[in-house]
Amino acid sequence: MILEGTFSYLAAGIFFGLSAGLSPGPLLALVISETVKHNRREGVKVALTPLVTDVPILLLSIFVLSGLSQYEPVLGIISLSGGVFITHLAWESFRSKGFAGQAEKSNPGSLKKGIVVNILSPHPYLFWITVGVPILLKAFQANILTGLLFLLSFYTLLVGSKVGVAVLVDRSRSFIHQKIYIRTMQVLGIVLLVFALLFFWEGLNILVHALNS
Repeated sequence: MILEGTFSYLAAGIFFGLSAGLSPGPLLALVISETVKHNRREGVKVALTPLVTDVPILLLSIFVLSGLSQYEPVLGIISLSGGVFITHLAWESFRSKGFAGQAEKSNPGSLKKGIVVNILSPHPYLFWITVGVPILLKAFQANILTGLLFLLSFYTLLVGSKVGVAVLVDRSRSFIHQKIYIRTMQVLGIVLLVFALLFFWEGLNILVHALNS
């Protein structure tokens, strides 16, 4: 880990946060899906979910790196569960027939969906276990301010970039025709289904590797 000085850790937080925020993934797809189906507010709710879910994920990652054994099967099961849930979200997108007329008054549960997707995704766990926690621990070894700056820059860019996507998608909603909307939801359904298959594949690979090791 060749990082020296507070600025280096700040830059690392910015880079990893922006990369994670804009990288194609189930959470970003859900941000777009909820914004298109409902409104910008629902998309922003999904974008904010890492602030809720990452505390237990971060703590679990620290425990894993502190010597917790047999964590690979846990990650495999989490990944398979994520595949099941994302398949359900994909099915909802395929079934969409048009704009929700009462979107402003309804309770679509976007925040809950985002929390479930992020908790069941193996990617935050793998990031923190393999990259995030080692950097974070070294940052705090330098000084508390450096560690806090790494966390602040990471989550500012992670959440901020997803919020920006929700805002951009919401501004284009008024130009989306009903038929285009349905096609968009079908495409998002396909994207979510692809991620579900990747989750299944990754989960099975993790479990097979754990059994053979």
